[in-house]
Amino acid sequence: MPELSLHNIDQISRNINREEITFSHLLEDLIDHVCCDVEYEMQKGLNFTDAYNRVKQKMGSRRLKEIQEETLYTVDTKYRYMKNTMKISGVAGTIMLGFAALFKIQHWPFAVIMLTLGALLLAFVFLPSALNVLWKETHNRKRLFLFISAFFAGMLFIFGTLLKIQHWPLAGTILSLSALFGILFFIPALLVGRIMDQENKKKWPVYILGAVGIICYVAGLLFKIQHWPLASLLIVSGLILLCLVVFPWYTWITWKDDSHISARFIFLLISFLLIIVPGALINMNLQNSYNEGYYSHQEQQQALFAYMYSNNQSLIIQYHDSLNYPKMELLHSKTAELLSVISKIQTKMVQESEGKPDMQAVNLVQFKQTENGPEIKYKLLPNPFQQGLVRDFLLPGCTSRQELNIALAEYITYFSGLTTAEDLSMYKGLLEPSVYFPGEISASSEISLMSGLHSLELLKNSILTVESYLLTTTAKK
Repeated sequence: MPELSLHNIDQISRNINREEITFSHLLEDLIDHVCCDVEYEMQKGLNFTDAYNRVKQKMGSRRLKEIQEETLYTVDTKYRYMKNTMKISGVAGTIMLGFAALFKIQHWPFAVIMLTLGALLLAFVFLPSALNVLWKETHNRKRLFLFISAFFAGMLFIFGTLLKIQHWPLAGTILSLSALFGILFFIPALLVGRIMDQENKKKWPVYILGAVGIICYVAGLLFKIQHWPLASLLIVSGLILLCLVVFPWYTWITWKDDSHISARFIFLLISFLLIIVPGALINMNLQNSYNEGYYSHQEQQQALFAYMYSNNQSLIIQYHDSLNYPKMELLHSKTAELLSVISKIQTKMVQESEGKPDMQAVNLVQFKQTENGPEIKYKLLPNPFQQGLVRDFLLPGCTSRQELNIALAEYITYFSGLTTAEDLSMYKGLLEPSVYFPGEISASSEISLMSGLHSLELLKNSILTVESYLLTTTAKK
């Protein structure tokens, strides 16, 4: 029967030690068992390398770890208790979070309770028990920093997500701390561990680029959630690095060494999907929430404008036979002229945004004619957050702003004889242009089209508010 050399036995011992078998008696038994299996395969005419590879293929990549886990589970009561706690709390916490997400989407009751309980289970029961089990199975001081950094990053992420969903304070701070723990401690520790365990130095650059890509991607998600600049650049850079460089490169190197698709490759593919798909959904959700928030505000202002305009018309009709009717009708006419000036500015801004350089668009579908005047259909704007138009149309010194200031001044001059000095001061404050529009170029560099149009909608409703008070005062005289 072929016998192994001391060099062969030493190689097997080093490989098994690398599997972090910490149970001393079990380690010796496993080494002896593997050596016997290799000698048995060599008896069939194979050399040591082929025989050892066949034994490792039969055992699988995790069989030695599973043997140790089964042994510890049998002989160590504390380990058995922590293992069961980890499994039960992990499953229960995940199920609670899953149902909480469903209940939250459907606006059903008890969503907050399940969300909070699930987060507490995962953060205070699952993660500590998992940390204890990992330490019990490895006793590897080199990986202790990795385990602790993963523990804190995971706990902070769970709490930050809970606070963010519930709109509770400190959510941004805790999520930022979670990302910093991951970027500064967990990912570098994981990279060092992979490099130290990997004998094939060809994979080292792949691991380094992968770590850089993940760091860019995580930082981009954090910047996106916090609405900080450069978020899209970081996310796109991370995804390009991971999907177009790291993943194909790693696949090419791995397939050169392995003749079959291993479970590790399948898990790697799933991991990439778990990174890309949720990230894309978060990005879309945040952008849609951002857009929808603006749209709802604009639509509310338009609904308020339609109501107030109709209400003021009804008030005038109500006093049709009154001696004050001519004054009220003239006031309404002056108000309509001022509103027309503002509507023209809005139209020009949208035409400019939809047109080509030096050529405004005409016959836009973004406008709907109503009995109260033109109304913008904001959801049809292709470039609602285009910058520069506020500077061109609403800053002091530009033609549109000068026309608006003149029209407001004439309107105030007209109705100053219809009210008391005390009320006049209040009305002037409501119609002060500097309240609605920026006064300096530097302050307007980041103001979008949507923000400028929203300011104009607010001004129109303030004008109708002033008109309503003036009509009521005039009717009572």
